Amino acid sequence: MKAAVVFEKGSIPQYADFPEPEVQENEVLISVKAASIKNLDRARAGGNHYSTENKEHQPTVIGTDGAGYLENGDKVYFFSKKGTVSEKAAADKKMIIPIPEELDFSIAAALPNAVMGSAMALKFKAGLQPGNTVLINGATGITGKIAVQMARLYGAGKVIVTGRNEESLQSLLELGADVAISLKLDDHDFKQRIKENYLETPVDIIIDYIWGHSVEMILSALKGDGTFSHKTKLVTIGGMSGDIIQLSSQILRGTDIQISGSGLGSWTKEESGLLFSEIIPEMFQAAVAGKIKMETRDIDIKDIEAVWNAEVQSGKRLVVRI
Repeated sequence: MKAAVVFEKGSIPQYADFPEPEVQENEVLISVKAASIKNLDRARAGGNHYSTENKEHQPTVIGTDGAGYLENGDKVYFFSKKGTVSEKAAADKKMIIPIPEELDFSIAAALPNAVMGSAMALKFKAGLQPGNTVLINGATGITGKIAVQMARLYGAGKVIVTGRNEESLQSLLELGADVAISLKLDDHDFKQRIKENYLETPVDIIIDYIWGHSVEMILSALKGDGTFSHKTKLVTIGGMSGDIIQLSSQILRGTDIQISGSGLGSWTKEESGLLFSEIIPEMFQAAVAGKIKMETRDIDIKDIEAVWNAEVQSGKRLVVRI
């Protein structure tokens, strides 16, 4: 079969011949029609993700999820660590989800990862309740845009967003955000905007996609003064602005804040099960109904080498069509 293969650790995937996957007893074979390319896939392909960094590299098909047809003709989304950017893929029977006929393969392939990166944090790690105020840090990316829409679907009373791309930041107001704060502001002005909004509506949940200095500023802005403070849950999902921050113990001692993360390895089996049985199917229906909007940039699998390092327009997910 044809596939996008990384032959050497850190190299660009190549369109090449590769053996069809061996299907185990608990798996099904899928004819792949579309597969999304995410930061996770790039990190795993380069051997830089925590799920692969200690493994000896072997020629590997890239991709962790996709959409296609079962042998009986059913249209499904699937997740697989065996590689998905290929003509055929094997997936665990528990990790496939029916796709509504009305939903395009590209959206079906691209949406679930963004849902994982938002719903799991909002629903399970943060425990969002109707009426909560949610601050989404670094919201101009694909997953951040989905998080804004999902926060609204889950009943958030107010959504505050931050980001660097001014055009994308303003577009979030059309997707359900109430307040947009630019990360291009100097530190004083950024923290002041956070404080002003916090005093007006205390923040219940912070969903963070970029970590780094922006989180340091947000925590500094929320720092307590020795009186009773509002409970805030900060859930980090990405580290695009740096993997390490400086955290004053005074902030933790003087502020009622809980910090946790959301990603592969941090979810329980029960939560992962609900992701496949309830959450993603609900979001597929929401996309069909126009309540969730997402943009993709589609390419042919033959062009994978040429576009691997190319910049994709902010807010769009790269999808490989097969």
